[in-house]
Amino acid sequence: METSEKLPTDLPRECILGLRKVGVFSDLPDDELAWFIENSDERFLKAGEYLFHKGDSPEWMSIYLSGEVHGREDSTTLDGDVYIFRAGDPATEISGKLPFSRMTEIGLDGRAVTPTHVLLFPSSLFPELLRRMPVLTERLVWIMSDRVREATKMDERRDKLMALGKLSAGLAHELNNPASAARRTADELAQMLEELRLADLNLCRHNLTPEEREFLADTERAAIKQDGDQDAVSRNALELSDRESEITDWLDVRQVAESWRFAQVLAEGGVTLEKLEEISQKMPVMALKDVLTRLAVQISVSKLAGEIKTSVTRISELVGAIKEYSYMDQAGVQKIDLHKGLDNTLLILKYKLKKKAITITREYAEDLPPIVAHGSLLNQIWTNLIDNAIDAMPESGGRLKVRTKLEPDAILVEIRDNGAGIAADVQPHIFEPFYTTKGINEGTGLGLDTVLRIVRKHHGNIRFETKAGDTCFQVRLPLEKKSNPAG
Repeated sequence: METSEKLPTDLPRECILGLRKVGVFSDLPDDELAWFIENSDERFLKAGEYLFHKGDSPEWMSIYLSGEVHGREDSTTLDGDVYIFRAGDPATEISGKLPFSRMTEIGLDGRAVTPTHVLLFPSSLFPELLRRMPVLTERLVWIMSDRVREATKMDERRDKLMALGKLSAGLAHELNNPASAARRTADELAQMLEELRLADLNLCRHNLTPEEREFLADTERAAIKQDGDQDAVSRNALELSDRESEITDWLDVRQVAESWRFAQVLAEGGVTLEKLEEISQKMPVMALKDVLTRLAVQISVSKLAGEIKTSVTRISELVGAIKEYSYMDQAGVQKIDLHKGLDNTLLILKYKLKKKAITITREYAEDLPPIVAHGSLLNQIWTNLIDNAIDAMPESGGRLKVRTKLEPDAILVEIRDNGAGIAADVQPHIFEPFYTTKGINEGTGLGLDTVLRIVRKHHGNIRFETKAGDTCFQVRLPLEKKSNPAG
């Protein structure tokens, strides 16, 4: 505790009047207030003076009679949250250690920003306070209970933001890849459409008969269909290379200029030498190059359109997964398909999984019924457990196994990894709030605490088994007849 001058006092009337302005003291008898003041350390701080330091033992309850103190987790920087303790603010005019509080260490540096008048009541006198001022003690307990609830809500919000932060980089990457591919392909498509226009103009000069035009249209439709049929055309690189060489030779023999421009596209479009012979027999000799040019361009245009469709479909799937993952626009409690939630979580974490070359094994029970639950909260469980498993596995790759099983009165979900395991001295603490083995700015220590709270909210249980190379978290959620997570 920062030392400052303690002014001698004979319990001045203004001090009692000032204490009565604090809500919980307002109607207490003068003799009780006098005893409280007599046993308090009265401090007058100038702006800039510290009232407490991070790491101090919490030996006082602070009552702010005037002024304002700002608390920071790191007083050497202006970054981070600021916690304000202000006289006249019912939410913050009493701070520090309260009766029955389990606070063991002050987590902030507190510095006055204006001249501040504060009473510091020693926690060592809490037993006597309980005896002498039971009404005040009861009120202080209510304040502490309200703060615990607010702190829990803040922890949950912070953990959700941490989870969002974990997902955002991967989502940006996963969305950017198909979006960039679609944009590149659209540019290529615009160029191909211009080539198609020129091919049409060149072909018009040959005055093809209606029969020749119909034959060309049928050939193009068949080639486009075959190019889009993955089973119709072998995608073996060696076979395609051989077919391309054959087509190049065929074109060179007939002195078709720039044969290299057509050969690969025609090969990928499934155009065979037999089809080329048929084209050469049914189309005018002078029109052969322009016919093949148009055929190749049509195949290319169809292929580019398919690539754009694939990219847009990928984006749509990701957006759909995100929407399902967060259960946007849906009721809080509803029937949930656990497998869909697990798959959406794996999809959203795909970037981190790919980055470490992690192999995923799914063992899903075929007879798993839906469960009544908060879908977004369950997905928060899977996110935290899978993300922790990823972090535990080596950079060179690992194995992640996700398993579900139907039990007589519950659904079992297992998340298993082959990481380093959880150290023996860490195991008793992993579900404690703010406990983390990760580095600074890598974790809040709220992940598994949040998991435990969500599991309990759904009347389930969680356990784990661990050893080097094998860690398994088991979450059991009761079946619908016992689920009541709305409470």
